[in-house]
Amino acid sequence: MDVPELPPNVVRPNFSQARGGRPRTDVPSTLKNQTIRMIVHVTLGGARVRVQISNAFGKKPLLLGAAHIAARKENSEINVSTDRQLTFGGQESVVVYPGVLMLSDPIAFDLKPMSDVAISLYVSEDSGPPTTHALGLHTAYVSDGNTASSDIMPNPTKTSAYLWLSSLDVVAPTRAFAVVALGDSITDGFKTTVDADQAWPALLAGRFAHDKRTENISVLNQGISGNQVLRDGAGVSALARFDRDVLSRPGVKWVILLEGINDINIHGQITGPGALQAEDLIRGYRQIIDRAHSFGIKVLGVTIMPEEGVWLATATGEGKRQAVNQWIRTSHAFDGVVDFDEVVRDPNTPARIKPEFNPGDNIHPNDAGNKAMAEAFDLGVFVRNQ
Repeated sequence: MDVPELPPNVVRPNFSQARGGRPRTDVPSTLKNQTIRMIVHVTLGGARVRVQISNAFGKKPLLLGAAHIAARKENSEINVSTDRQLTFGGQESVVVYPGVLMLSDPIAFDLKPMSDVAISLYVSEDSGPPTTHALGLHTAYVSDGNTASSDIMPNPTKTSAYLWLSSLDVVAPTRAFAVVALGDSITDGFKTTVDADQAWPALLAGRFAHDKRTENISVLNQGISGNQVLRDGAGVSALARFDRDVLSRPGVKWVILLEGINDINIHGQITGPGALQAEDLIRGYRQIIDRAHSFGIKVLGVTIMPEEGVWLATATGEGKRQAVNQWIRTSHAFDGVVDFDEVVRDPNTPARIKPEFNPGDNIHPNDAGNKAMAEAFDLGVFVRNQ
């Protein structure tokens, strides 16, 4: 039996709203007798798929009256000849209780590599605030009534968030495997173009797909904007979500770790008792490395990128960033290193990102910056170390 594999940009809950963060204005506060159609961009193709629904932070049962998957044409339109009903334990409807993850039954589906699919969920009763990934970077469409099998969503409202959809799995060849990009807003793709798949994990997945040596590799984007390595805040910390977002995903052989700037900005821009030190962050990295290695998963360390010009940034925080980066580069604790700092920093002002990569906030690279970051990977590393 082939091993289930996951696509890039696999959607996943971003729990910042549930933990008290300010909700996005385009994210529905509830759905009732409505259908949401979400677009997922995949890497690997296959003949059998399933989806995972998450009500992890819901306060009420989620009543799904119907769920469908289909190949997407454009906008909300699907290719109706590919439309398939999803079932759960053989039933077309399902109740997902608070805190529960629910897998659909695997179904036959001709999933094309590097394609877009539409997953439509009809919510029959008042859902309450949904479990969401707010920065979905793909337009989703909400219509009244059960329109899960409609060719086009009628009179939709739009959101760029994912609701309840946690993953799309495809049965892939036995040589296929997944790489998890574990990170914060920079991995999440903040400041990249919506509906264009320009976040560096998606661009890396595209490089994998177009190289014969690596066309069997998918990338799972597990970035959460505002996330920290050590402490909860915008979502639970990287340490706390490691089991959920890495170990529970099928076929994972590598983790790419790019986190730490939020720890520094929130807790490390000061001195004195309680201030985060570079050694604290390094201990967190070591925990992730050790836990991954316990499951035979390799870890690629990524240097923290510059942020001079951000209102939080201080010389104290910059010193800690430099100390952490020096450890990443020289400790040999990781199974490999990618130096994003070197890729994006301005050679004339190394504490700042290059002007051509700066969208104006001095920290999140734009599409061009993400392209340069994706091109910094030596794809041979993933081939040689298997």
